[in-house]
Amino acid sequence: EARIVARRLVADGKLAGVTLVPDGEWGNRVSAAFADELTHLGGAVVDVGRYESGRADFSDVIKQTLQIHNVKGEPATHRSDAAFVFVAGTPSAERLLVSQLKFHFAGDVPAYSTSDSFEPDPGANGDLDGLFFPDMPWMVSADPVTGRIRDAVRGAWPSRTARRDRLYAFGFDAYRLVPALRSNGLSGSGEIAGVTGKLHLDDHNRIRRELD
Repeated sequence: EARIVARRLVADGKLAGVTLVPDGEWGNRVSAAFADELTHLGGAVVDVGRYESGRADFSDVIKQTLQIHNVKGEPATHRSDAAFVFVAGTPSAERLLVSQLKFHFAGDVPAYSTSDSFEPDPGANGDLDGLFFPDMPWMVSADPVTGRIRDAVRGAWPSRTARRDRLYAFGFDAYRLVPALRSNGLSGSGEIAGVTGKLHLDDHNRIRRELD
């Protein structure tokens, strides 16, 4: 997904920016994949900020990474060489980070993330307003067929789908792939419009997916 975001940024004409990622192995992998894809496509990560996931105040890392300066009596300023900020983290961390970016007068820098940033919560989704992220149709599509399948699953297992929604979508598409693989329906340019994304078979016989 980090690579998908990098490709979207290049398509949007945003070639240079900063990243904010959590400390630890997961943050390192996401940061490395994003930077690798962006650099391969001609872009550049001009700075990387790392934050502690357990904290609630990310002011220091935001100010340092975006070089935010406050002068009494004058509007706050931030670095001018960042056309985007790529923010990786959990939904709770993302809501805080996006809000604090706006609070520190960096809300004009477009923010991008992965689907890890999003878990449906009507009471808190407003904090993510303005954030760009890819996700599977199961989570964000308005397609009526996808909606009926999703509603049926959530109605049958309401307590389980709250935190495992994407796994049900994964199982649904895995089941659909079996006959397609047996009939060579994914050979060549064939693809399936699945609930986890558009699925196709790559040159190494791996299933790849593109997200909305």
